[in-house]
Amino acid sequence: MLLLTLSQIVGYLISIVIFLVIVQFVLSLLMAFNVVNTSNDFVVAIYRAVNALLDPLLGPIRKIMPNTGAIDFSPLVLIVGLRVLDIVLTNAAMATL
Repeated sequence: MLLLTLSQIVGYLISIVIFLVIVQFVLSLLMAFNVVNTSNDFVVAIYRAVNALLDPLLGPIRKIMPNTGAIDFSPLVLIVGLRVLDIVLTNAAMATL
């Protein structure tokens, strides 16, 4: 029962990280296409905060991934890896019941 609870907590944390990755992606697109003004301090503060939270997770993935030019696939790899981890933990917790 404890393992199932821990699995659910980790699942929520994984969902939060995936949400942050999506926020970072959308903000970077909005900033790149000048939809959001980059001189807006609030938007820049949010973007920097999200980058500061995700850089420790995305940095090692970027070192392993081959250089693909302008397209960064490390957020996609992080999302897939986190989802796989969530599935494995959930199945392991359910197997103990």
